[in-house]
Amino acid sequence: MANSRRVSRVSSLIKREVSQMLLNGIKDDRVGAGMVSITDIDLSGDLQHAKIFVSIYGTKEAKIETMEGLKASTAFVRRELGNRIRLRRTPEIIFEEDTSLERGDRMLNLLNEISRDRQEQETVSEI
Repeated sequence: MANSRRVSRVSSLIKREVSQMLLNGIKDDRVGAGMVSITDIDLSGDLQHAKIFVSIYGTKEAKIETMEGLKASTAFVRRELGNRIRLRRTPEIIFEEDTSLERGDRMLNLLNEISRDRQEQETVSEI
């Protein structure tokens, strides 16, 4: 079992290397269908499993297509990670879509809407 500092360090290395692969390593056209960024890496304590959370900007169809491309390139990403990062065992890779940015944006829009409604009500009550 690796200590939390090592897990954090390896997680950071994986994030950096996979980001580089997204820029110019993965040749699947589906991955380029939407703008992809890595938001987080959830690495198990034994360094055997890594969930890579990605945020995809684009239409719903582009997001689905990009996730299919990422899942199809899992073996390539794992093999490249094994070559780039020296570990006893390269972790199993799982790509997950991170929708937290969209949820946050939706929340902000709702809060702004509530604020506007409240200001309108205050203006009407002052008249």
